[in-house]
Amino acid sequence: DKAPLSKSLLLVPSAISVLLTLLFQHYQKFFAYNLQAIKEDFQIWRLLCGRTVCLDLKDTFCSSLLIYNFRIFERRYGSRKFSSFLLGAWMLSALFDLLLVELAQYIFGFTINSLPSGFLGPVFALFVPFYCSIPRVQVTQVLGYFSITNKTLVYILGLQLLTSGSYIWILALSGLISGICYNSSILKVHQILCVPSWVAKVFSWTLEPIFSSAEPTSEIRVGMGATVDIQRQQRMELLDRQIMMSQVAQMRRQRQQQGGMINWNRLFPPLRHRHNANYQDHRPSDQETPPPTEVSEEQVARLMEMGFSRGDALEALRASNNDLNVATNFLLQH
Repeated sequence: DKAPLSKSLLLVPSAISVLLTLLFQHYQKFFAYNLQAIKEDFQIWRLLCGRTVCLDLKDTFCSSLLIYNFRIFERRYGSRKFSSFLLGAWMLSALFDLLLVELAQYIFGFTINSLPSGFLGPVFALFVPFYCSIPRVQVTQVLGYFSITNKTLVYILGLQLLTSGSYIWILALSGLISGICYNSSILKVHQILCVPSWVAKVFSWTLEPIFSSAEPTSEIRVGMGATVDIQRQQRMELLDRQIMMSQVAQMRRQRQQQGGMINWNRLFPPLRHRHNANYQDHRPSDQETPPPTEVSEEQVARLMEMGFSRGDALEALRASNNDLNVATNFLLQH
């Protein structure tokens, strides 16, 4: 839902890859990422074909799962900004592919005539904003030392994709470099390599209705209140319960070591007593209202760098007892 470009990248190249592998194997040569043909015969069309469709089903599977996980960026940035990032990363990574191949030949002395095919450069480039902007939330621990977070599976998929071919490390390195260049606005790349507004409108009118999805039914059941304010209150309470359940395992281990019990009221007291202007009769008294939590200006600045306003950042940090990861998740879902 709300990610038509990610859906198209997930379905169309994967379908073409499966068809080329099972039914049209004699056409695979047209989708090979042949650097020798590009440099010597000036077959520029091989850049488009060879850097879009995977010829290895393992690469197709891993890259499809990564695109599915990275759909959060299209929901956060919008389809046009997300497509601009993919376009810029695709063009920059194509340039860095050629440079890295020449550099490897100059330093190590071996010649690389072809690279693994597929939409791999932009996929590796998406790891840069994933590492920088997606908060790390611990899920569990293995043997008490190794942390399992909400980002662990994505990194494992990236590692699996990295080890699937002999020269795929060149694509990974060029993708990461292009992602850093685009994400950090080096040389104003994001302003030069962007999708024009008229192109975005054309695709919005033609292709977006084909790949758009309806809102999941599980999301519709959440807001059963008669007004928008009641629905927001219900969503806030649901998020409160979900955050508590995700942290209860860690809190239980800490309390058991101290011989005490879990104090549920210390998890999110501001959420429990959050001010609601439409429900003045249920507002707690001044004696029951907890003192305001001191907010770190450094964490406020980090949330503002993610695109949130200062007021929302202050409110989320107070509601989460100055926990940056929980505050980020709170803002993303409201």
